[in-house]
Amino acid sequence: MPPMRRKGDLPQKVCEQCGKPFAWRKKWARVWDEVRYCSDRCRAEARTARRHAEAET
Repeated sequence: MPPMRRKGDLPQKVCEQCGKPFAWRKKWARVWDEVRYCSDRCRAEARTARRHAEAET
């Protein structure tokens, strides 16, 4: 078993919707390069914002 890592040592990204930093999670291990949002809520808000922007044009 590999040694434990501190949460501060994990990779981080900034959420595209809310702008807050979030840390790597084990469930994202395979898709970390594709993760853009910190939560389901931010992903849903981004989708809603995109739909409203498309409807206005």
